[in-house]
Amino acid sequence: MKKPLISALDPILKERGLYDKVYSAAVKAVIARQIDEERSRQHLTKQQLAHRMHTSRTVLDSLLDPANESVTLKTLQKAAGALGKKLAVAII
Repeated sequence: MKKPLISALDPILKERGLYDKVYSAAVKAVIARQIDEERSRQHLTKQQLAHRMHTSRTVLDSLLDPANESVTLKTLQKAAGALGKKLAVAII
């Protein structure tokens, strides 16, 4: 079985002190994509989702921006709830 690319790069990233930054960015990108895909699946505009979250479109845009890692658990919970979902966080 082929190793995932990120696993193959782990030693190099760790050696260069970049592992935590890259991992954090990857996690944020995955979360942003999941939220946006569910929003699209439910045929919601960004404005409609922001309204359901009781927040601004600007805050939602920040949440959906993979480069913006400054997202709170509260904002993630609001997004999940607005989509009829629950947020699950795990330490592995």
